[in-house]
Amino acid sequence: MRIVLDTNVLVAGLLYARRPPGRVLDLVLGGSVVLLWDDRLLGEYADVLARPKFAFALADVNALLDYVRLAGEFTVAQPLNLPRQIKVPDPQDLPFAEVAVVGRADALVTGNARHFAFLPRFGIQALTPAAFLLRWQEDASRGRA
Repeated sequence: MRIVLDTNVLVAGLLYARRPPGRVLDLVLGGSVVLLWDDRLLGEYADVLARPKFAFALADVNALLDYVRLAGEFTVAQPLNLPRQIKVPDPQDLPFAEVAVVGRADALVTGNARHFAFLPRFGIQALTPAAFLLRWQEDASRGRA
């Protein structure tokens, strides 16, 4: 499976390894799913993970970002052509949606699924970590994960 990981899930995955965000991160780090990324997403990951309030070790952050660069799939995203009537609650979320669309992601995994309510028009689901894990388990049991 190919996914885009919202920054909030990445941070939660590092903070709460035994909860759904941590399990999703395990799937990424274990190579069971491919993480799609572009420079904007990687930059946001780096900025957020470097915040003092999280106290992540810089060497660990750099190792994680290096892994994303090497094992993930770089995507050259294009702006989405959204009709004016579609309201995007947080325009800063658009890069994640753009990478998901251009990269033909199976899902965008986020803690804010309602921010991506427009994605089904592009054939992509925005799923919470728990919902993604259920989908991944179903696909794995059918031999499609």
